[in-house]
Amino acid sequence: MSVLCLVEHDAEGVTTPSRRALTFARSASSRLGEPLVAMAVGEPSPLVEGDLSRYGVVEAFAASSAAFAAYAPLAWAKALLELASTISAAAVVAPGTDRGNEVLAHAGALSGAPVAANCISVEPDGGAGRFKVTRYRWAGSLLEDAVLAGNPGLMSVVPDAAPNIEAPSGEQTSVKTWQPSFERTPLMVSVVETVERPVGSMSLGEARVVVGGGRGFGSGEAFGPLEELARTLGGVVGVSRAVTSNGWRPHAEQVGQTGTKIAPDLYLACGISGAIQHLAGCRGAKTLVAVNTDAEAPIMARADYAVIGDVNEIVPALIAALRERTGG
Repeated sequence: MSVLCLVEHDAEGVTTPSRRALTFARSASSRLGEPLVAMAVGEPSPLVEGDLSRYGVVEAFAASSAAFAAYAPLAWAKALLELASTISAAAVVAPGTDRGNEVLAHAGALSGAPVAANCISVEPDGGAGRFKVTRYRWAGSLLEDAVLAGNPGLMSVVPDAAPNIEAPSGEQTSVKTWQPSFERTPLMVSVVETVERPVGSMSLGEARVVVGGGRGFGSGEAFGPLEELARTLGGVVGVSRAVTSNGWRPHAEQVGQTGTKIAPDLYLACGISGAIQHLAGCRGAKTLVAVNTDAEAPIMARADYAVIGDVNEIVPALIAALRERTGG
């Protein structure tokens, strides 16, 4: 037996959500006394191989095929299940990203096995495919302890809550090229175009500083100072759902349950009231600073530091203070 983890990667190596998934999967494999195996779609770079070694992966399979030139969720799910059967995996773990959750949903539908999404901890419960899991429910407003019984057990890992810990002593990972066998039908739905973010820019999900803006700014044109503040702090801009719904900013910047879940060192939320869906997306922030005219806004109660004031006055004042301090 083994524990199989689906790994997402890019030019910079294994993505942070996948590192958390590997940490989670390693916990399950060590308690089972079984090896940790990974599946990566496409040919992994040396950076990816190094990351896999550091996170305790014994063996990795690179699903290499023309069929995987682009993301195809059903095809990925079929490949994942085929590999799980080949190596007799007791559990299959995926990062709780849009792709990871979608692939596991297809895998569950194809195999009939239940899927435990948004997990933060796991331990075996006796028998193949039986695990005790703790996971987020209701947008993270409560924790559920449950028993997952599947063959194999299918689990996704919360990207911003599970720990990200390297293995105590990583060994060189054995990477094998592997080509799954299936017909073309699973490829009827696939990505036809991908727009890469500029080289050197930070993604919202991996930024250490996020400066958030909400309805309190009043218009898309008013976000100029927020962008300047983000640059000054070395961070990126994130927004609430109300902002994207009004067309002020792109959906890629949305923080929340239906946007990106973030876990920065600092989240500065300006003019955001803090609906439960938004709070579910930023609960991983180590320090939350909120600026709002409404002292009773939900986000103010969750903030480590709260500033009562108009963002259109506070943000420029904060930029001026930072410039004075840094001499910029």
